[in-house]
Amino acid sequence: MFRATLKSLLARKVRLILSGLAVVLGVMFVSGAFVLTDTLGRSFDAVFADAYAGIDVNVAAKPKIAVGEAEGEQVSPAFPADVVGRVRAVPGVAEATGVVSADGARLIGSNGKVVTSFGPPQLGQNWIGESDLVKLREGRAPQADDEIVVNAALATAAKVKVGDRVGALTAFESKRRDFTLVGVFGYSGGRDSVGGANEIAFTTPAAQRLMLGKPDTFNSVTVQAAGGVTPEALRDDLTRALGTGYEVKTGEQLSADAAASLKEGLSFFNKVLLGFAAVALLVGTFLILNTFSIIVAQRTRELALMRAIGASGRQIIGSVVLEALAVGLIASVLGLGAGIGVGALLAWAFSTFAGGLTLAGLGVPPAAVISAFAVGMLITVVAALLPALRAARIPPIAAMQDVATPDRPLTKITVSGAVVTAVGGTLLAVGLTGNAGGTTLPVILAGVLFTFIGVALLTPLLSRPVVYLLGGLFAWSVPGRLGRLNSGRNPRRTAITAAALMVGIALVTGVTVILDSAKSSIAGAAESTVDAQLVIAGAQTGPRPPTFDPAVVDRAAAVPGVHAVVGVYNDNAVVDGDRTYVVALTDLAAMGQIYHTTAQAGTIATLRPDQVALSVSGAKELGKSVGDRLTAQFVRGEGPHAYTVTAVLPDDRAIGSIMLPKEAGAEFTSPQPFTALVQLTPGTAVSQVQPQLEALVADSPEVSVADRASFIEQQTSGFDTLLTMIQILLALAIVIAVLGIINTLALSVLERTRELGLLRAIGLRRAQTMRMITVEAVVISVFGALLGVVVGTGLGAAVVRALQDEGITDLVLPWSQIGIFLGLAALIGVVAAALPAIRAARINILGAIAHD
Repeated sequence: MFRATLKSLLARKVRLILSGLAVVLGVMFVSGAFVLTDTLGRSFDAVFADAYAGIDVNVAAKPKIAVGEAEGEQVSPAFPADVVGRVRAVPGVAEATGVVSADGARLIGSNGKVVTSFGPPQLGQNWIGESDLVKLREGRAPQADDEIVVNAALATAAKVKVGDRVGALTAFESKRRDFTLVGVFGYSGGRDSVGGANEIAFTTPAAQRLMLGKPDTFNSVTVQAAGGVTPEALRDDLTRALGTGYEVKTGEQLSADAAASLKEGLSFFNKVLLGFAAVALLVGTFLILNTFSIIVAQRTRELALMRAIGASGRQIIGSVVLEALAVGLIASVLGLGAGIGVGALLAWAFSTFAGGLTLAGLGVPPAAVISAFAVGMLITVVAALLPALRAARIPPIAAMQDVATPDRPLTKITVSGAVVTAVGGTLLAVGLTGNAGGTTLPVILAGVLFTFIGVALLTPLLSRPVVYLLGGLFAWSVPGRLGRLNSGRNPRRTAITAAALMVGIALVTGVTVILDSAKSSIAGAAESTVDAQLVIAGAQTGPRPPTFDPAVVDRAAAVPGVHAVVGVYNDNAVVDGDRTYVVALTDLAAMGQIYHTTAQAGTIATLRPDQVALSVSGAKELGKSVGDRLTAQFVRGEGPHAYTVTAVLPDDRAIGSIMLPKEAGAEFTSPQPFTALVQLTPGTAVSQVQPQLEALVADSPEVSVADRASFIEQQTSGFDTLLTMIQILLALAIVIAVLGIINTLALSVLERTRELGLLRAIGLRRAQTMRMITVEAVVISVFGALLGVVVGTGLGAAVVRALQDEGITDLVLPWSQIGIFLGLAALIGVVAAALPAIRAARINILGAIAHD
């Protein structure tokens, strides 16, 4: 039996390779995700180990608000300079150095634009001299407050050199300040940066003022231990000496904590890649199932003959499963190799995009190998199991028949499909209505999976009528009529082939519906509620949004033609013990005019320093009403502030859930506004005021003045970027679906060899044969795309309906995208049919007629 199985495999190499490609692509995604995250994780470990190599112990004030890597920016509070003296006085300390280091220093390049960063920080720090790690490559150290040095990576990106007069924006000054570049530094090993960070070093007084906002302060102290004192022992001594208000860590702890924080973000990226791998493998399952089903059907007489000479049903099952294991094993090996290559390529792209991160050596973690073989072989065997069971039920008498396995009734598969679809719909309803507790995402994903499988099971019932209607478009010719009949002759085969394409198209359609609906809802809400003709803001390209001088808001209010202006600050804060998102407004009364707000409770007036306004949902969540009090702790605040609720505003007429006075913004991570909404007096033209406002932010090159339509388009452009990324990743599923159509047609052509020979013998020309196969492929692919569009639209509409309370109120159906998908499906059919059609056209007529 083993030799027969091996011979069967070798006789069907091409067919099994085509089905194995689906597994190769899915495994490539799985193993590539693990290789990528392992490589980047070890790279960041090396970066931070190097960065903290010269530090025995580090002292920093405890953050007022703990923020994870994926949740925002962690800010180390400033503390008085005399803390450095207290540290230096502790026995066992050989040297203590006060350090200023904070994100938010942006250099303006020679082209007048800010050098941006898409991940690595833009650090502003005090120059503390050269070390084994840091060396000046050109120039000298800064000596005056208008002098700076930068790392070599930033100098290259900005195209500046020693002696140039350059501009910079800092954490506490968002308007341009000019400095003389007096030096460029690099790192040991010839590196231009550590981890791709852009760094500007000032004199200590300038760094304190520009990056911490207070003179005579630092936000960390680096400590060298005296001879014979271990870092751990010195850490414990410093902890006792300084008290509970400080975090004292060894250099190894700092390195581990920093790397762990970044790996938190990498783990999310890993899950995204694994999610797309799961989609690819689901589509691949349909392909493998169809391949083995067709092969079993073609081998009906062969398997029946084996049964007749004594092979048991168990041996038949074992033979088919063994073939599947062989295909899965080969595909897993190839997929693992491809995954290692893809992981290495993505890691290189990430390091380049992140600003020159030095990659650790490429590694293949055990998880990549285990997952590659477990997933690849398991998927293949599971997909082949049903055809194997079907093969075991072939009776020996079939050896004397000239027909393949007869077409079976669709009752069981239809009932099963209805049940599975109902389960999927129920899970989706539970997850989308928020009744799943802490398991919302898994429940929704399970609902999507069951829905796809259920619809796939129902597809055979739909295939004949739908395929008949679609085929009618081509029924004007003999090849078209034949292709139409061929595509509907085996509903199960057609359904499985179409279902593979359905999954990819459905996911793309569903995501498009959700994102387009979100864009429309945001734009509609802004148009209907915000009466601001101009917006002062910048496009966010890094971890923090661009900000501008608070004085711009007051100056804008004084511009002729301006009726009202409100500046907006934003940050995380701890309100009544829970971390949440808050905004601070320069003028609540002006906001009320711009939003046409009438308070549901309280009065709308400019907030005093001890007052707060809430939205209806914010008041409900906090359990507050007008007159109640709450406390708020800010990132840079010394202690919590007490506020009295003075107004409760409708959700659609409020900028945020918790609206604080402008004084609170001074203690935010960024103590400058990031947006200002400008309302013009009736009859004033935008073109009259906009140039005057642009002149106010001329020293803030990150910030611009846009009309409302342009601002809304700018803010929603991220949805288009996200959609493009998802479409690129889901293109893999569509590629696998194309392989499925090619495989099905190739096997179908082989199965119908005698039939094709007879058609050629009675006059069907080669070109007509190719058109017949092409029509069959186009009908199947358009059928799959049509299913995907319907299912995807339904899933997208369900999500939009569930998000109504979150402000997604518009349902937008992307008709143009749907048309593109259906057109793309027709093109896919033409491409997929090319090789099988050529093979069918080249068939030897006499040999085909004699084919058994």
